[in-house]
Formats: sequence, structure tokens, C-alpha cells
Amino acid sequence: MFMESDQESFKPDSIVQAVIQRFVDRAQFGHKKYGTDLDREDLTTHEWIQHAQDELHDGILYLEKLKQTLKSI
Repeated sequence: MFMESDQESFKPDSIVQAVIQRFVDRAQFGHKKYGTDLDREDLTTHEWIQHAQDELHDGILYLEKLKQTLKSI
């Protein structure tokens, strides 16, 4: 079990730190672009699901592009 005292002395590795920074950067970008954050309460559950699906669809397209690009190398 990860105790609170362990959290105080734990220093994430560079990969974890980079991912955390990307989340922070993305949150700042979204707040600047949309004027809100994920604490917003104006979306229904269905709308949240739709947003997630849209993002995942984009991710699949990006991965397919990369696969085709690597295939041609």
C-alpha cells in the first residue's frame, strides 16, 4: 500500500513527469481555448461520452496514418 509518507518522498521518473506536464499543458490550452475545464457541469453524461468517442476516433486516425507512414519506409 502506498502510504501518505511515501508520497512525500516519492519523486516520479522523467517519463511520469513528462506525462504530468503534458496533462497540465493540455488543461491550460483547453481552458484558454474553451474558457472552461473538466469541472464544468453543463454537459450531460451522453455528451461527455460523445466527446471521449470523438477524441478516440481522432487517435485511431493518427495511429493509422503512422502505420501507413512506417510501412512505406
